[in-house]
Amino acid sequence: MQVILIRHGETIWSCERRYQGISDVPLSKAGRERLKAAGFKPARVYVTNLVRTRETAAILFPDVPQVIVPGVSEMNFGIFEGKNFGELRENPDYQAWVESGCLAACPGGESKEIFSERVIKAFEDLMEEDNDETVIVAHGGTLMAVLERFGQPRRGYFDWHAECGCGFLLDGGEWKRNNTLKLVKALDFRGDS
Repeated sequence: MQVILIRHGETIWSCERRYQGISDVPLSKAGRERLKAAGFKPARVYVTNLVRTRETAAILFPDVPQVIVPGVSEMNFGIFEGKNFGELRENPDYQAWVESGCLAACPGGESKEIFSERVIKAFEDLMEEDNDETVIVAHGGTLMAVLERFGQPRRGYFDWHAECGCGFLLDGGEWKRNNTLKLVKALDFRGDS
């Protein structure tokens, strides 16, 4: 069984390094143009309820049915959404969050622990389905949460960062025995890379 995890394409907010979280930000024109078709056709592709993942999946996998899985949506960054570091650096709530290692709950949002557990539960539910191939187009945080928990070789959360339009091919052959996903290779679906 193989698992393919893909981060959505570029948005205006990702270019501006704004926290997108659960805000429904579409792909930018450049983001849409930069993506290329994947070159393979899965039976289905799992996406989140946010437009940037659905748009990405439609470009990578034309005419492939999309299945929405809200549980794998990005972290809710609460009052930080739509802002970037420069706009938040003087905010005491933001300073406290950063000083926590970005582990504490964002005001009005989620903590890393709550977010990760939500994503892990949704991912485990998907893995219960009897698929030879599981393709998920989601968010950077989603990929990091899944791979921090299940990825081999073991890496920290931020060590699994993927650029927009990139992701990972993983071997899930050991999933039923020990819930691990072995990294096969990094993937890049950007046409100019």
